[in-house]
Amino acid sequence: QVQLVESGGGLVQPGGSLGLSCVVSGTSIRAIAMDWYRQAPGKERELVATITPSGMTNYEDSVKGRFTISRDNARNTAYLQMNNLKPEDTAVYYCNTKRFNVDYWGQGTQVTVSS
Repeated sequence: QVQLVESGGGLVQPGGSLGLSCVVSGTSIRAIAMDWYRQAPGKERELVATITPSGMTNYEDSVKGRFTISRDNARNTAYLQMNNLKPEDTAVYYCNTKRFNVDYWGQGTQVTVSS
């Protein structure tokens, strides 16, 4: 059974940094893309960043230049480094991957940016 477990969320002041991790079990991530989504209160879940098996990345416009997605296939883990955080980045962040057209989600980790 494929499982994803996020960690690393928390409370940070504007301008601060946080690093999120997503550990995957039940499958190797070596040949699959990994995504990070977020959902703020009252808003739809949105795609924040994607990394392909070859390491190509793509970002939502509002996080370009501030967030970095990466992967460590040996550790079966994906990461999201978030710098220069803003209050509007406050949300629950979810890790996602797909295998054979089935979506797998983590439980989410809360990120709160506030002074």
